[in-house]
This record gives sequence, C-alpha cells and structure tokens, in this order.
Amino acid sequence: MRTRSKQSGLTLPELAVVIATIALLVGFGLPAIRALLNSFETQSGAKTLISAALSSARAIAAKEQRYAGVRFQQDLSGSQYMIFIVHDPKIMAYGFRAVEGVKPIKLPESVSVVDLTIVPDRNVSNPVNPQQEIRIDDPSLLLTDAERNALIDEPREVSDITTFSIIFSPGGKLVIHGVRARNKDGFVDSPSNTNISYDDIFNKKVQVDQKFNGFDRNAVPPGAGKFYQDDYYDAVWPGLSLGPEPSRNGFVIVYEKDKFEQALANGRAWSDYLATTVSDRIYINSYTGTMILPD
Repeated sequence: MRTRSKQSGLTLPELAVVIATIALLVGFGLPAIRALLNSFETQSGAKTLISAALSSARAIAAKEQRYAGVRFQQDLSGSQYMIFIVHDPKIMAYGFRAVEGVKPIKLPESVSVVDLTIVPDRNVSNPVNPQQEIRIDDPSLLLTDAERNALIDEPREVSDITTFSIIFSPGGKLVIHGVRARNKDGFVDSPSNTNISYDDIFNKKVQVDQKFNGFDRNAVPPGAGKFYQDDYYDAVWPGLSLGPEPSRNGFVIVYEKDKFEQALANGRAWSDYLATTVSDRIYINSYTGTMILPD
C-alpha cells in the first residue's frame, strides 16, 4: 500500500509571526534566543523552527535573486546551527558564504538534524556529481546493520552527516546545487594562502580554533569565525570531512540527541537508534519549499 504524506501545516500568517519573532529576537541577542528555543524543544516546535528557517531562506533567494539556503553545521562545542547562506560567484562557481547581517540560529540541545549521507570521495570540479556518495538508510545497498554502523563510527563521519545544505533557486524552487561554504573573502585554507579573513561565520580552521579558545582579532593569528569552511575533504585534509557536496532535498530530525550520542559511543548508531527514525525522513516540496511530513 502506498504511504500517504502530508505537508507541514503552518499558515502564512502563522509563518510570518514565527519569522518575525526569530528576526526580532536575533537582534536582541543570545538570552532572548535561548528563551525562544526553549519553546521549540518539542517535536512539533522543532519542526516549526526549521520550517520557518527554510521559508526565510527561500525569501532571501527571491530578494537577492541568487541561490540561497539553510546550512546545518556543528560548531566546535558540538552544538548544531542553521546558517543562512547565499551563492557568491566571486568566491567560486559553487561558492556560498553566510548571508551578511543574519545570525545563525542554534538548534535546541535535545535535537540534531542529519542527512544520513556520507561523501568519502568529493568531486571538487562538480560537487553535484560526486564520484561516490553513500546514503546510509538506502535499502538498495543491501548492507548489514554492522556495515551501516561502521559507516558512522568516527567523528569525521558524524561531521559529514550533520553538515549539509538545503538550497532554493531565485524563483523559489528547491534545487540540487553544488555547495562549498567559505569565508566572505573567498580565501582558501591552504599553507600557500596566508590572507586573513575576518568573517564571523565561516573561516579558516586556525582562525576558528583561535576564536573558540578566546583569542580576538588582535591575536596572531587572529581569532575569527564560528564554523569551519569547506576546505577539509579527506583527500586534502583528512579527519574533518568538510568539503564540496550537493545540497539535499530531505533530512531526518533526531529528537533524542542524548540517545543518539550514546548509540554512537557504543559504535551502533544505526542499529541502536537511527534504524528506528528513517521512516520519519522529511522531504522538501520542490515548488513551495514546505516540509513534507510522514504520517
């Protein structure tokens, strides 16, 4: 029997209120944001928060007349954020930077969002057509539970499944687009590139590390940025698994992050936890940008 699905049920007035509230509280700073996020700890609340972010990204794409979207990524403390990104061809063909003046939104501590896709061999010249990509919950792979567990039993693999983007075209349509997140100046992180960016969102590894450890712009090297940019795919920088990849059209929301992390620690992230959540995979409507929720 074919399973029916339903779309998330925010009306336009409700959505406008949510987006306006988020924008207002972002302007007031962290204490107000924390108060807002406390109200989103429930399953329906987390979906509402993510839905509002997707709608905001779609609006940014229309306003800027550029590809834009939401990027899910963890900071160095392990907290996951939604970062608003926009395509910037001055950086590179698939280059995206953070939208200026829009702060990342921290997800509730009890929630994690994963795409369940590992990209072990990244195609730099065309991220939309990677040489190899493995979706852990793909039944056609005919993998055992032990083999699926092994796909996400290292920190770099967890980084991979928790870092991904949802992208909209200037016309508001969901698209699969190559993504490389980088600082607003477009400086690549390599030993030969000594240029310094003061981007507060994406930046070179050493600058983000400095910022995380409490060093400011006057330090040497200066501290700047909150998230590693996409220059750390395994072929060049082993261990971080951040690099060019296609945007996604769906994801899974993990509502019991503590249980998920315990399953990861036991080396059984798939069999002990994720296997029970894949039926709840959320897809994005290609034309409206709304989340299609499973029954």
